[in-house]
Amino acid sequence: MSKRDYYEVLGVNRNATEQELKSAYRKLALQYHPDRNPGNHEAEENFKEINEAYGVLSSAESRSRYDRFGHAGVGSSAASGAWAAPDFGGFEDILGDIFGDIFGGRSSRRNGPQRGADLRYDLEITLEQAAAGFKTQVTIPRLENCDTCNGSGAAPGTSPIVCNLCGGTGQVRFQQGFFSVSRTCHQCRGTGRTITNHCKTCHGQGRIEKEQQLEIKIPAGVDTGARLRLAGEGEAGANSGPAGDLYVVIHVKEHELFERQGNNLYVSVPVTFTQAALGAEIKVPTLDGEDTLTIPEGTQTGSIFRLKGKGIVSLQGHGRGDLFVVTTIVTPTRLTREQKRLLEEFAVIEEKLNQGTAWRFGNKVKDIFS
Repeated sequence: MSKRDYYEVLGVNRNATEQELKSAYRKLALQYHPDRNPGNHEAEENFKEINEAYGVLSSAESRSRYDRFGHAGVGSSAASGAWAAPDFGGFEDILGDIFGDIFGGRSSRRNGPQRGADLRYDLEITLEQAAAGFKTQVTIPRLENCDTCNGSGAAPGTSPIVCNLCGGTGQVRFQQGFFSVSRTCHQCRGTGRTITNHCKTCHGQGRIEKEQQLEIKIPAGVDTGARLRLAGEGEAGANSGPAGDLYVVIHVKEHELFERQGNNLYVSVPVTFTQAALGAEIKVPTLDGEDTLTIPEGTQTGSIFRLKGKGIVSLQGHGRGDLFVVTTIVTPTRLTREQKRLLEEFAVIEEKLNQGTAWRFGNKVKDIFS
C-alpha cells in the first residue's frame, strides 16, 4: 500500500511555512490523539501518519530531500511500507506545547531527555506458522545514538554550548500588544544548546540511522492484527532519553485450503456420488497431516463434520479449536459405457420409487398456483 503525500496528510500546501506546518500538526494531533480516542484503531493510525509526516517536514534538511525525491529521499524509514514511527506521547505533551508558546511557559521535554519514537513492523506469516509458533529474524532500520559523539552531536573533544539567543531556556520572549509571547528559539530549536563544531558522523544530529537485526518469537495461535511489543527496541531518544518500543503487527496470509474463524478451521472436501450415497471413510487434510473421517450414507453437499482438536491452539493456552469438514458432492463428467449402463438402470429404479413423491409434489404446485 503506497504512502500518502506528507503535505496532503497535514492538509497544507508545499509552500507552507514552519509555523503553518506546526499549526496544522497540532490541530490534527489534538483531533486524533489516542488519549482522546480510546479504542479507536482508525484514529490511532491517523495519529501515526500525522506524526510521521510532521517528523519529516519539520526538519529543513529532511523536508528538502522529501521535496526533491519524495518518500525515497528521506531514508528507508519513510520509503519502506514495512514499518512506521508513531509517536505515542501523552496528550498533555501537545497541550503543554501550545500553552507554553502562548503564555511563556517552558517546555521541559524540549530541553531535557526525550523518549525515542515507537516503531511498527508489519510481519506477514503463513497459517502454519501462526498455528505452530516460531522464531524469525527481522531487520529494523532505526535511529540510534551516534557512537562517535555519544549522542551529543558535537565533535569529539567538544561539547554543546548554551544558546546565546535564548540563554539556554529554549525559548525567546517578545511583547505582542498586551501579551508577552514566548516562542521556540529558532537558533537552537528549543534545546537550549548550540553546537559550534558538529560531529562529522551524525552531522550534529546526535543520532544516525542503522539497521538492527532482531530475533522475534511468534507465539502459537496468533492471528491477523495481533501486536507484539518489544520494549526498548524502538528509536533512541534525543538528549540521552530512553529508547521507544517496537511493535510487531501480525498479518496471516490466506490459505489455499483452510479458512480460519477464531481458533476453528474450515475445509471443503470433495466426495464422490457413490461415497455420499453409500457412506465411506475419506481422507481429509489437517494442519498436522491427513486424517480419516467416516461419512454416513446419504451425505449431502454442504454437510458439516467436526474433527475435535484439529484447529488452532488458543493464544491464551486454553485448549485447541476444531476442524470442520464441509462436503461437496462431485458429479462425474466422463463416464465409461459400463458406468452409464449402471446409472441408467439405477435411474429406472429411482423413477419407479419416486413416482408417488412426484405426484404429490405436482399436486402441491397446482394447489399453490390455482
